[in-house]
Amino acid sequence: MQKHRGSDYPKKSTKAEHSAKPTGSKAGAYGKKASTSAGGYKKPYEKYGKRAEQFEKTYEQKPKQTEESLKPHESRQFSPKRFEAPIKQQLKQSKPKSAPDPERPELGEDTLPYFLMGRNAVREALKRGRSIDRILVVPEQDGSLREIIGLAASRRIVVAETMRKRLDELCMPFGHGGRPGNHQGILAFVPEVEYSTLEDILEYAKECGEPPFLLLLDEINDPYNLGSILRSAACAGVHGVVLPKRRAASVTAAVAKASAGAVEYVKVAKVSNITAAIETLKKAGIWIAGAEMAGEPMHKANLKGPLGIVIGNEAKGLSRLVANSCDFLVSIPMSGQMDSLNAAVAAALVMFEKNRQEADG
Repeated sequence: MQKHRGSDYPKKSTKAEHSAKPTGSKAGAYGKKASTSAGGYKKPYEKYGKRAEQFEKTYEQKPKQTEESLKPHESRQFSPKRFEAPIKQQLKQSKPKSAPDPERPELGEDTLPYFLMGRNAVREALKRGRSIDRILVVPEQDGSLREIIGLAASRRIVVAETMRKRLDELCMPFGHGGRPGNHQGILAFVPEVEYSTLEDILEYAKECGEPPFLLLLDEINDPYNLGSILRSAACAGVHGVVLPKRRAASVTAAVAKASAGAVEYVKVAKVSNITAAIETLKKAGIWIAGAEMAGEPMHKANLKGPLGIVIGNEAKGLSRLVANSCDFLVSIPMSGQMDSLNAAVAAALVMFEKNRQEADG
């Protein structure tokens, strides 16, 4: 009879017998060979001579890193300024400091002009006989430029040719939108503007044998408005224009350019206070009319005789103190969709309304 497979193997020992295995004996055909050395079966760390603590050490969770425990390179926060500051410092140190050009005046929007720019302004200055130090002109000259150069030569004024880029640099303070002032290819260096006084204007009107006709500007800030007003004043026969010293545009190269040379024919006075100037003119027998929307229509008001017209700021109009100081207020009739005019246009309309009334008698 065929024996059962595995019948040659010893029977399974009891639990007690298994626990009391003799040292060095086999546990069975598939059992593990026990060590013949004393102490029985050795664990891996005992076999390789390693300490049990290295294997049996319990897992300890590392504490989370805080801002105090971060390493120096980990605690750093990125900031663009760390990189921009050194670069800007290097550029600042490496940039050469250019020496000031003795021929180039320091110009600003509210400073007195050192030159006249534009063909009309230079031409009128030459015709007026104003003192001119020298003239700069571009090499490309057309008919009007050659005419101006001829006038300068007749007065033996130095004329030098220069590149247009040079003129652009000189006129940059008087431009806008990043563009230079419109010099039209010619500049004339002149002495500083000499402002007049109220007494000078009244004396000039007396020399002309005419009743005084003045224009007072209450904080006009736009140089182009001021230039346009001066041009209209010269055409209307105004004897003088009065400006406040502060919070208002001064006569600059941009103003002279916008006036098309009218600054050569109109006396301009600067006063500390417009209200005080009004009181001075009243004592001299001059009536003061303020241009205000709430005033009487100008064609109904009496603008004949000695008169001073006051024009207010572009945005706010006449200040309360100035309006109260006026003898009367006049307005410009409106019939369209808009209810206000540019300050320069309003000044021109009121000035020429006075001339119309004078002409009608």
